[in-house]
Amino acid sequence: MFKMIEEYGHECVISTCDKKTGLKAIIAVHDTTLGPALGGTRMWNYDSEDAALYDVLRLSRGMTYKNAAANLDLGGGKAVIMGDCKKIKTRELLEAYGRMVESLGGSYITAEDVNTSVADMAVIRTQTAHVAGMEGLSGDPSPLTARGVYQGIRAAVHAKFGTDDLKGMRFALQGLGKVGYDVCRRLTADGAVGTVFDINAAAVERAAAEMGVHPAEGSILEQECDVFVPCALGAVISAENAGRLKCRIVAGSANNVLVDNAAGDALANLDILYVPDFIINAGGVINVAGELDKDGYDQAAVLKKVDAIYDTVSAVIKTARTHGMLPYMAAEKLAQDRINAHKA
Repeated sequence: MFKMIEEYGHECVISTCDKKTGLKAIIAVHDTTLGPALGGTRMWNYDSEDAALYDVLRLSRGMTYKNAAANLDLGGGKAVIMGDCKKIKTRELLEAYGRMVESLGGSYITAEDVNTSVADMAVIRTQTAHVAGMEGLSGDPSPLTARGVYQGIRAAVHAKFGTDDLKGMRFALQGLGKVGYDVCRRLTADGAVGTVFDINAAAVERAAAEMGVHPAEGSILEQECDVFVPCALGAVISAENAGRLKCRIVAGSANNVLVDNAAGDALANLDILYVPDFIINAGGVINVAGELDKDGYDQAAVLKKVDAIYDTVSAVIKTARTHGMLPYMAAEKLAQDRINAHKA
């Protein structure tokens, strides 16, 4: 554990096990150079404690880069609650988790993530003020995440094909949760043609009926398309499976799409443009961060910042091409330069 924490450069990692409520959780604070660490709480039935630790360390580091690149005065953190949300989630468990967040004294601010909701945040808020994504303020971040991903896809398509007109563009989308479904809706509304996959067959049937997309035949990774849009969980693409892709662009809302940098290198060798996840999926955290603004939440200002993801993606791709580096390197440089400037 300590080797992993040292490798990723975390400031603080805490875990708790509350016998009374069944809570087993880990909070990872990666970097607070720019401000308190903001990142959501994910509830997932992990195969092992090691898998949960690995996930929270990678996710929290990604939040540092995401918040920095989005020009937010916030650091990066993340939390995971281990277990099946349908079985373990109770008010008492969420309250116990809220006390865990409170114990960090404001160095970590939580919000919604996979399998946690606006209603859950309201319960957590009874135990700590260090919660965002509240009803009546920024609320559910999913629609803004989807909006930003859509803008980023348009920017990537323009960089690769010379136009951001999506009519007739083919996309393969993995994961029809709240974000993925909205991304799919936006793309098809612009005339794009989709193939989709989700472990929930009902979600696929609904998307097919409402948007005219096609259920994937075979692996979603191997669909002939212009853009592959991973919107499920992370670690989808590795150096080993990159060669199975039949797309020209990879751009989606999932965090940590690449298993490691070797996967990014493999995509480049295949002439596949990879849009770094922490750049394109920042719409949700931009929305939540608006709730923390000293002047209060301003939706118009938030929407303007989310739509500017188009410009950020374009700038990252341009920097990569100008300096002969890969897009994930250019994105990390953008984030790290801002952190380093603040330290100076």
